[in-house]
Amino acid sequence: MKKTEHMAFRRKVQIMFQDPTGAFNPRKKIGNSVFDVLKLLKIPLIEHASKTKEMLMTIGLPEEVLSRYPSQLSGGQLQRLALGRILLLEPEYIVLDEPTSALDVSVQAQVLHMLKKVQAEKSIGYLLISHDEAVIRFMSDRCGLLENGQLRVID
Repeated sequence: MKKTEHMAFRRKVQIMFQDPTGAFNPRKKIGNSVFDVLKLLKIPLIEHASKTKEMLMTIGLPEEVLSRYPSQLSGGQLQRLALGRILLLEPEYIVLDEPTSALDVSVQAQVLHMLKKVQAEKSIGYLLISHDEAVIRFMSDRCGLLENGQLRVID
């Protein structure tokens, strides 16, 4: 794959990991981490505030989170912000690698509902990796089971 093809693929396909703390520099405020993505995308500075506000509305967090460090936020807030930064890239697909397994049950439900809402609004495809069958059934249109190196479709 050529470098330009690789970069295009990376923009179209993003990954959201189980532990959102690894997605953020602990020495940077959340707002700076978000602005880094906008700079990378060459979004004009004048549009940063509106893009950020739109992203926060999508993930259901207040603007105050931008002035905080990752250590000052909950796991659920960080997972929402990780998704928000991904959404700034306007991907076609997101690989969700155990996105809620580290969260308590009530926060897990909130994040899963938000993921479904975002998927419907933005027409994004998800590939969900999980050990939690209830999460898989809630989130999936089609399910597959990877066992002993074989993938089989399950109903």
